[in-house]
Amino acid sequence: MLIGQHDGKIDDKGRTALPKKFREVLGDKLIITFGYENSLIIVSQENWKALLEGTEGRPFIESDTRETQRFLLGGATSVELDNKGRFVLPAYLREFAKIKDNVVFLGLSRYVEIWDKDRWSQYQKNLEKNIDTISQRLVEKEKRKKSDE
Repeated sequence: MLIGQHDGKIDDKGRTALPKKFREVLGDKLIITFGYENSLIIVSQENWKALLEGTEGRPFIESDTRETQRFLLGGATSVELDNKGRFVLPAYLREFAKIKDNVVFLGLSRYVEIWDKDRWSQYQKNLEKNIDTISQRLVEKEKRKKSDE
């Protein structure tokens, strides 16, 4: 399982190193794509399909399906780690995530997010302030789901 938070740096060539703890789970062949809240998502090539959960098997004529697939698939790139666990983070992904030179890798069970360190710090402060409200909304959604069954 992918858990925890690790700091990293982007060098002048756009390279960064995936933390060893995450490499051991994900392997050396990865897919990186756009994530939500302007983060990036890293998954192993084997687990790539898990990102498309909720869109697979859905009718192609549904615009929400097409748009989600465009976002995730259209922004994706394959990378292979070198012997030091490094990879080049393409410029278009760095631009999307507003990454400068310091990053944070977040292990989120099945995938890893990459954030610009300053942006993550701001987002995390907001998250900490609002986590009780967010958690309560999840509980309420679950209650509504059960009452609809």
